[in-house]
Amino acid sequence: MFKDLRDFMERTDKAGHLRRVNDADWNLEVGALQEIAAFHKDRPALLFDRIKEYAPGYRIFANATTHSQRLAWTLGLPDHFRGVDLVRALREKMRNLRLIPPKEVTDTPLFENVHTGADIDLYEFPAPRWKEYDGGRYLGTGCQVVSRAPDEEWVNLGTYRVQVHGPTLAGLYMSPGRHAYAMFEPYWTRGEAAPVAVVVGADPTLLMVSGQLLPWRVSEYDFAGGLRGAPVEVVRGPITGLPLPATAEIVLEGEVPQPSEQTHPEGPFGEWTGYYASGQREAPVIRVKAIYHRSDPIILGAAPIRPPASSTGSGLFKAGQIWDELERAGVTDVQGVYMLAAGGPFLICVISMTPRYGGHARQAAMLASSMRAGAYMCRLVIVVDEDIDPSDPNDVFWAVATRCDPQEDIDIVRDTWGSWLDPRLSPEKRSRADLTMSRALIDATRPYYWRDRFPKVSETSPELRHQVMAKWADLFGYNL
Repeated sequence: MFKDLRDFMERTDKAGHLRRVNDADWNLEVGALQEIAAFHKDRPALLFDRIKEYAPGYRIFANATTHSQRLAWTLGLPDHFRGVDLVRALREKMRNLRLIPPKEVTDTPLFENVHTGADIDLYEFPAPRWKEYDGGRYLGTGCQVVSRAPDEEWVNLGTYRVQVHGPTLAGLYMSPGRHAYAMFEPYWTRGEAAPVAVVVGADPTLLMVSGQLLPWRVSEYDFAGGLRGAPVEVVRGPITGLPLPATAEIVLEGEVPQPSEQTHPEGPFGEWTGYYASGQREAPVIRVKAIYHRSDPIILGAAPIRPPASSTGSGLFKAGQIWDELERAGVTDVQGVYMLAAGGPFLICVISMTPRYGGHARQAAMLASSMRAGAYMCRLVIVVDEDIDPSDPNDVFWAVATRCDPQEDIDIVRDTWGSWLDPRLSPEKRSRADLTMSRALIDATRPYYWRDRFPKVSETSPELRHQVMAKWADLFGYNL
């Protein structure tokens, strides 16, 4: 594994994955280059330095996990796996995962630079305006918002967007149902501001886990420690008492007042769905009380990118969670689960399985859409046969087009868990804050009761394919 973001960057550089960019403008150019790189065939990571209006050393590292090899590094997995094999390897690791609590230390580079009072200035950092219609500059995209409920001991880390409103004021957008919001509400009910810290530039493993829907009372620090096989080192925040990653690049400490006391217009912001769906609205704010940062600090940038590109690869975790939950619920013969990139990390879930009885495929679809891992914003749950690669959209939609009769094989579930980020949410529903959505459960498996009479696939068998490839390997450059 790697020690911190800088160690990860060095490994990325040695692997030939890093591209250095000098003299880019924080206003749109950084974001445009991030997006272009995410769609490039090599999926490089980018390190921006000498950013316009900023001194050398104030840097942005973007696209940390857009390549499957770097994604595997963050999870401590073999880096040759792809697609469902990577999900399968992650599941195997999670099956034996032991949660490891963080370790508090005193030696940290985080406090090399400390700003309080009149010295606080969020504009010290080259927070980008990522996209053309963004409502401002966003310091927090690949960040971790650290929170703790007043009567709880465990700590939550969530990736929520953080907009710069002024030198000491930041905006905080959280979707309904997320843990941080639930932790803040008890403080607000008592008329108190909630303590908070925002980590801007932790190692990418924390970025991966902070974007997941872990169960209540399971800390992302503990989960990340389990993935790494060693505790995450933390230091106590001088103002909030919250544990902060000891090797973080930048941390903001402060408080979130109750919305009835202070909010600020937040957004719009280009979201992971590929739209500006949530628009601009009043949102909670962070009153920043202190800023800590290492010398030559690095912002970890992970602004959402229109699917099928992704800035985090978090759909991998979700696929593994759904697969595990299906098996725990007693659904047998699941061969693979994948979140199709075209739907980002949430919108399209595909389950590959071998149906063993009538209704088996529907059971899997209904359970996947109801469990916490698959409940949030999942618009399509598609079940396919075992001969279909759930990570290949062409394979999946071939099965939908040829094995699914819409009249018989598509069920609609209404009033499910949605979000302001849903571009299909009607203006009427938005006006009354009704965030529910419907979803389709699509059975694209061969009809169970006559599957033995379903037409055979017109395709070279795996055995003949291997035999021919062995004979003619030089023709296509195959290495067998």
